[in-house]
Amino acid sequence: SSNGIPPSPLRTHPTSGDEGLIEFYSSFKDMFEFFCKNTTIHGTVRLVCSSSNRMKTAFWTLLFLASFGMLYWQFALLFSQYWTYPVIMTMSMHSEPKMFPAITLCNLDPYRFDLVSERLAQLDQMAEEAIANLYGYKTSIFSSRYKKDISVKGGSANLSSSSFQLNRHISLVMLKEPDTGSKKKHFKVGFKLCNATGGNCFYKAYSSGVDTIQEWYRFHYMNIMSQLPVIINISSHEEHIQNLVYSCQYDGEPCRESDYIHFHHQVYGSCYTFNSKGTDLFWKATKPGISYGLSLILKAEQNDRLPLLSTVAGVQVMIHNHNQTPFLEHEWFDIRPGIATNIGIRQDEVHRLGGNYGKCTVDGEDVDVKLLYNSSYTLQACLHSCFQDKMVERCGCGYYYYPLPPGAEYCNYNKHPAWGHCFYQLYNRLADHHLSCFAKCPKPILIRVELVGGPCALCAIPRIRDCHS
Repeated sequence: SSNGIPPSPLRTHPTSGDEGLIEFYSSFKDMFEFFCKNTTIHGTVRLVCSSSNRMKTAFWTLLFLASFGMLYWQFALLFSQYWTYPVIMTMSMHSEPKMFPAITLCNLDPYRFDLVSERLAQLDQMAEEAIANLYGYKTSIFSSRYKKDISVKGGSANLSSSSFQLNRHISLVMLKEPDTGSKKKHFKVGFKLCNATGGNCFYKAYSSGVDTIQEWYRFHYMNIMSQLPVIINISSHEEHIQNLVYSCQYDGEPCRESDYIHFHHQVYGSCYTFNSKGTDLFWKATKPGISYGLSLILKAEQNDRLPLLSTVAGVQVMIHNHNQTPFLEHEWFDIRPGIATNIGIRQDEVHRLGGNYGKCTVDGEDVDVKLLYNSSYTLQACLHSCFQDKMVERCGCGYYYYPLPPGAEYCNYNKHPAWGHCFYQLYNRLADHHLSCFAKCPKPILIRVELVGGPCALCAIPRIRDCHS
């Protein structure tokens, strides 16, 4: 253009024979026919080609829809499996120097604590009378030599002369089982427990009379021992390790006094844990074999024993991880006196993924349960702590076999007459997973399991030379 203005662009309109950039079909039928003829999905072209035969078209339509349904069903299975976070467990075996595990020994001779010795003697007499009434058998395992004149050092009050009295109404009785049509009559032994109002009673009974008598004895024993002040260190009153361990060697070297700690177990008496911390290089295991492990010569005596609290003689042993509370009532084995025992140990280490793969904890810091044990987090320690909190909350007192939370006191039927009724019902709910403790206590991400038996990787030899007296 002469005036410098650029010419306008030409606009052309496609004729009916031209193909536009984007075309719209005039009907859904046209679009469907185009799709069926050009797609790579098998069988779709049949939907168009067989349009003259309605039966054939209906068949291919049903087949097409069924194929799409199967496709989406497979997608649903695939995604549902993905969101469950499946894993493939991998296993590997290592042979390298490891720290020797912690070993806990108990002499199965519960200590007859002086401050409550008079009450324990009364309990022995009650047990002797109960067995005589039930079975007509007079036993000689109880002796009046246990009765002593008790005095407390430092001028403290004598607990034996306190207001506590054994509840003789909680006695053993013979229970007749429901008639099953058999000519033979079946009986059980049990003891009755009621709530605070004296109602809603039930009998605590087992299929074995021996088990019931032991449980009855332990129930009264807990009520007696709960009278001891919490500030008293029972371990300081018990025997020294020399009365249990004659000889101790590890990897051919004699054990040192710093290699063990002493604690009191409510059922099994004096206990000793070797290599509890797992930080001393003295306990590093470099070679397999019996001569390179822990070798002990032990003495199993039963002096002033509590006959129904511990019915066997010998030593209770538990192999566990370092800095872990030994729960001997759950994971233990007995060593009988008069024999030499070889124990092979193999360690299995389990690493759990956690996160979306499951509810796990690293060290228990994120768990809504405060541990009552001065040790590292374990599932058992968490469950015991949770149960003790439930006991204090619902029963008003704590179970004697577990540590106490701050401000709580142990149960006894003089102060809490219905605590036994509350405890056994609560414990049954825990055993049936009806309490919230299992939901509150996740498994640890890393767990080391000491397996006993099988091919020996490291061997400990407790040798017990003397039988019980």
